[in-house]
Amino acid sequence: MNKKSVDKAMLFFSGLWSRMKENSDYFENIKITLRSGTREYFARFTYERGEIYRDYLGERKKCSDYNSLPEILREYDSALISYNERGTEILIEADDKNVRMKNREKQTEPARLSTVKSGREYLLSPGKAAPLLRELGILAENGKIKNDKVRKYNQIDYFLELADGILKDVTPDRELLVLDCACGKSYLSFAMNCYFTEVKRRKCRFIGVDVSPEVIKASERTAKNLNYKNMTFVCSDLAEYMPHTPPDLVISLHACDTLTDMALAFGIRSRASAVMSVPCCHKDILKQYSYEPFSMVTKHGILKARLADTLTDALRAAYLEASGYEVSLIEYISPLETPKNIMIRAVYTGKRSEEAAQNYKALKEMIHVSPAIEKFGKKIQERGL
Repeated sequence: MNKKSVDKAMLFFSGLWSRMKENSDYFENIKITLRSGTREYFARFTYERGEIYRDYLGERKKCSDYNSLPEILREYDSALISYNERGTEILIEADDKNVRMKNREKQTEPARLSTVKSGREYLLSPGKAAPLLRELGILAENGKIKNDKVRKYNQIDYFLELADGILKDVTPDRELLVLDCACGKSYLSFAMNCYFTEVKRRKCRFIGVDVSPEVIKASERTAKNLNYKNMTFVCSDLAEYMPHTPPDLVISLHACDTLTDMALAFGIRSRASAVMSVPCCHKDILKQYSYEPFSMVTKHGILKARLADTLTDALRAAYLEASGYEVSLIEYISPLETPKNIMIRAVYTGKRSEEAAQNYKALKEMIHVSPAIEKFGKKIQERGL
């Protein structure tokens, strides 16, 4: 290539080089296809553990800059430079006549499936998120969602839709911090990471916290397999952990019984901008509560259990409101997908509700209970976290 084209290509490339360093957690590689006549040669830059490597003509070298690239480009007739981040591909096409740069949306494979049974369009489509969905065991090799994973897929995608809506209202256009309480295998965090990074193209960080070393190790393996470098997993009791900065969003999906209370209390004490929690079983209040006027109802086990569910989430909502959050309880997905389909959605306003505090106190005294959310809130506060 002539000097004018090489100089212009390097001007574009210098911008990509700066972007690579700035976005190292999202960067994948820079691939260069070099053409001389009908023959093609290849070069590649990668960023590994803070070091930059160049592969060219069978030689792998550590490099601190790109000063050798102009010399290489001048030896060929044309070059196609492909800069790859998660969800983004930027192309520089250069020859003696023209140098062009353009963005191209990445599609991991043809979108052979955009709907699943219900007919709804998915935010996290199989075509866009195939590597993730395969790693999570949701997508089969033929590109179809496994039959026994359709419900889980629906739950995750609906959660993404609601999270997208809430984050538009509560966070400015900056890097997001999402904290997954009792994260387990972190399916939800991985899906949110893929969606916000590769579909919404927004910088984000994820912290998963769980008391089980086994599930933390499993989540770390999954993150490594997917090359998701913007995720951290912490083996800790939620009551003993606090991030360095307040999270934008605290999430929990089907955290069992008082783990949901622990997640909500954690969201309050960490001053999270928003909290989204889908509770699972409600055993704690069920074991405690009694209310004589309702004895003819509570003598039936199934009715007592269903009433306990309602009372538990009502107490949780009132406690959040008393702590400065605006709260809504919604049916986030069809009960055909899962009977545990109530979401507690809270957005921090800083305006503590005295009325909610009085209602909370009156209800717990009336039904003779000591709610876990209050106990966890006091425990975290006493530890100075």
